[in-house]
Amino acid sequence: MTTSTLPAEVLVTGTKTYADVNNDVSKPLESFPETRWWICFGTALAVLAIWLFSVGSFVFYGQGMLGINQPSGWGTDITNFVFWVGIGHAGTLISAILFLFRQKWRTAINRSAEAMTIFAVITALTFPLLHTGRPWYAAFWLLPYPNQRHLWVNFRSPLLWDVFAVGTYFTISLVFWFVGLIPDLASVRDRATTGIRKNIYTILSLGWRGSNRNWSHYEMAYLLLAGLSTPLVLSVHTIVSFDFAVSSEPGWHTTIFPPYFVAGAIFSGFAMVVTLLVIMREMFNLKNYITLEHLEKMNKVIMATGMIVGYAYASEFFMAWYSGNQFERYVFVNRAFGPYWWAYWTMVSCNVLIPQLFWFRACRRNVAIVFVISLFVNIGMWFERYVIVVTSLHRDFLPSSWSMYFPTWYDWGWTFGSMGLFFALFLLFVRALPTIAMAEVKGVMPQPSSGAHH
Repeated sequence: MTTSTLPAEVLVTGTKTYADVNNDVSKPLESFPETRWWICFGTALAVLAIWLFSVGSFVFYGQGMLGINQPSGWGTDITNFVFWVGIGHAGTLISAILFLFRQKWRTAINRSAEAMTIFAVITALTFPLLHTGRPWYAAFWLLPYPNQRHLWVNFRSPLLWDVFAVGTYFTISLVFWFVGLIPDLASVRDRATTGIRKNIYTILSLGWRGSNRNWSHYEMAYLLLAGLSTPLVLSVHTIVSFDFAVSSEPGWHTTIFPPYFVAGAIFSGFAMVVTLLVIMREMFNLKNYITLEHLEKMNKVIMATGMIVGYAYASEFFMAWYSGNQFERYVFVNRAFGPYWWAYWTMVSCNVLIPQLFWFRACRRNVAIVFVISLFVNIGMWFERYVIVVTSLHRDFLPSSWSMYFPTWYDWGWTFGSMGLFFALFLLFVRALPTIAMAEVKGVMPQPSSGAHH
């Protein structure tokens, strides 16, 4: 049975009416937060406080608080940027590409994946902005606009390409997410019992009445935005990979980086979606909507992209040997057996070996195992970016300029604190907006009987 012909009872389990869907999805928005939500949100805020302290310290005192040096001038700054941009890829893939291929199993998970994309990109953008050292000048110098100085940015720099690529990706993803929310915001508006809530959701729903005209315009806009979003999945992380690939640095100057980075981004993005959905289905009792079928299909994508990433790791070593370039050979031997061997083998273990458990159906459908593996994948993908950034820079062409890179407590505070920023935004989202696309879920449910409430 193909995914496009899945029976409705697989996509939404239990005997549900349309009214039940509205009640289940709207309940977190209409009830006072439970203790477990407060515990999660309080933890996220505590971690966010670490981020604020770390960022405030090196903004006030200078970049010397971090471990960056010469020749390792990027450190955790760009490591985290590439990591969080990659996390944001799964949302657009699930929403746009699976929508265009009419894959019905996306309906219950696309809303959370889209929100994850928005918050991951917001988190990612803080890193290059703060990496400039004086973030209050960054936008002034990066944006190309006519000015009295007659100075323009360097359009040949891949770092500037990032500004356009990530900016476009964030804009289209945000609009795509909001347009998909409109019918559900109208449902929440109609259920609102207080004036303030009703006014807020009335403004956000943009006058939606559910008429044929509304649905016709909505479906056309959603289809066009999905078409615009699809090439961005490939282009954004391809351009991020150009930060490395267009340089002359051994270990970076390679044509495998664009497809390698895209596969890795989908790999880590799907792992983060699984992490969030497992937490959501337990916290808000959404097991009838986020089913084991959804998790299993995402686990298959994780396994497939994980094997692509493993193939890329092997290809890099083969091409370094086959090239005959002594500098290229040294970089990869140094990655695996040099002073940062622990980071390289952590990356291989988490990204290549551990996901092989998904060959077994029992593992793909065991929620606890799935949750643990998704965490390991995200850890491994962070170390992949760390290995690429650090091991290629700390030993360059001249042994006289070699230097070890050691992250300081401020680096680690910035890194772990970014998790607090991301999860705080996501937890606020699940309390304020529908986490399940109610209109789309109803479209894959069996038609209710004439006596059922709509």
